[in-house]
Amino acid sequence: MPAAAAGRPLRLSPVLTVAALLGVALVTWIVTIERMRGMDEGPGTDLGGLGWFIGVWVTMTAAMMLPSTAPMVMVVRTASAQRGRGRPAAPAATALFVAGYLAAWTAYGLAAYGAFRALAAHHPGLLAWDREGPVAAGAAVAAAGAYQLTPLKRACLRHCRTPLHFVMHRWRQGTAGAFAMGLEHGAWCLGCCLGLMLALFAVGVMSVAWMAVVAVVIFAEKVLPGGARLTAPVAVCLVALGALIAVTPGRVPGLTEPGTAPGMSMERPAPASSMR
Repeated sequence: MPAAAAGRPLRLSPVLTVAALLGVALVTWIVTIERMRGMDEGPGTDLGGLGWFIGVWVTMTAAMMLPSTAPMVMVVRTASAQRGRGRPAAPAATALFVAGYLAAWTAYGLAAYGAFRALAAHHPGLLAWDREGPVAAGAAVAAAGAYQLTPLKRACLRHCRTPLHFVMHRWRQGTAGAFAMGLEHGAWCLGCCLGLMLALFAVGVMSVAWMAVVAVVIFAEKVLPGGARLTAPVAVCLVALGALIAVTPGRVPGLTEPGTAPGMSMERPAPASSMR
């Protein structure tokens, strides 16, 4: 190694930064698939203990969201390097931005967990599959479809599709600034994906198959050319899916009806010896 290069700090190019981000996403997908094996009990799946749920939630949201966030992360990394005298340096600023982004999604997970527990405690029949469960799940999916057509959805999606505009107008200096930018972008992303994540909770938040479907839709809307035009077709599909779940849930491909699949306790993973 040349002497001049030996003392230089490590600098990751934007391409390597995105490659590292996608590598993390791949690892979290593998971990998610392993941890959720046998956990899908369809709509109303119990979320287990808070600590267990948050661990799974952070892993699954990283798996689903990091690929679609890659363009924003690449712009943040490039801007950090160009602004010079990096305090923090570009790699650290990028990591802090991602940490802030995931913190926003963690807050959403905590709120969703609290709402689920409150609903289960005060209106247990609403989640019971032999009572109002199919109608409640179908209504939630249909509501997710309606949300796709709202001005809030359009505004948040426009933000997510224009990372350069965010960096130019909302840039914040320093360590706290990088984390705060991640939090703010995470909040915009929440607004963009709120309906789709509601649909995921409704059909079974522990279903890897439905996770993959939602992740593909999110990536297509936020990253692909013309992705903004997908909101209306997705809305129609969600409303139709909601109606099908409410009326004839047994005909929905990939939907696990509660009570039809062997469940596992989600308070903690079963010991390896007991699974042999």
